[in-house]
Amino acid sequence: MTSALRFTTAGVAAALLMMTVSVTDAASSAKACTEVPRNQWLSLDTLQRKVEMTGFGVRKAELEGSCAKFDVTAKTGDRLVLLVDPATGTIVDGR
Repeated sequence: MTSALRFTTAGVAAALLMMTVSVTDAASSAKACTEVPRNQWLSLDTLQRKVEMTGFGVRKAELEGSCAKFDVTAKTGDRLVLLVDPATGTIVDGR
């Protein structure tokens, strides 16, 4: 095997590995926030008040899958997306 072919094979292997990691990361970001039935969830207004009480400014709020999703602005001015357990109002993820 020539050195050029070895480098090409290594490059293809590295690219495939990175693609696998990206797909795994995307799948894991589809987080389950709760297993509580939807009829036992807090209202979106109640959840928004809980998020605002922690100091965030809410720009957008929606229910997505088993999570309440909030586009927020932190006190520092940073924009984040928070995933909230709709049964308890607990923030389970923030990016």
